Amino acid sequence: RRMFSPAGCFRIVEGPSTPDETLIGINQLALRRAMKFMHTIGAIGQMGAMACLLVLLSFVPAPTSLSEYALMRGAMGGIATWIFLPSLGLVLITGLLAIALNPGYHSAGWAWVKLFSGILVFEWGFAAVQGPMQQEAELSARALAHQVDPAALAASLGAEWKSLWVLLAVATANVILGIWRPRLTRIPD
Repeated sequence: RRMFSPAGCFRIVEGPSTPDETLIGINQLALRRAMKFMHTIGAIGQMGAMACLLVLLSFVPAPTSLSEYALMRGAMGGIATWIFLPSLGLVLITGLLAIALNPGYHSAGWAWVKLFSGILVFEWGFAAVQGPMQQEAELSARALAHQVDPAALAASLGAEWKSLWVLLAVATANVILGIWRPRLTRIPD
């Protein structure tokens, strides 16, 4: 019979065991903890980026102030590209690996709800945040260079605002599911 110590770091093994067997148990535990840590860091980055984008959206100047508008949209495009997108990918990949590595999650209903909502957040993050932020940053830079009419700017502000709030709400629900772990329908093995 094998059990983990109260600290969860070492296996307490009753009966004969090999050093390889003990090492495998410690490595699996370390891997699970690493996945959880990276998943948490990714969620912090993702939700922080969405909060920053919401704040910046509330301070975006009118496109008539073209240089300030282009600067703000460039900053927002940078946040979407260099913070939001990598964090989003990290959350999805580590979440999938955590489910694969932890047999207890295979039949947990909350883990499957979190998986499906995470995939939706990932897809919607591309379609409603990453794409429009990059397009508007490029469009405003082209307008600043007098290659595009500035009247074409700011068409997606309302949709971006609403999409970010919805994604932030779903990401918050995912965090709640991960902490609370309600007893949803258990999926048979």
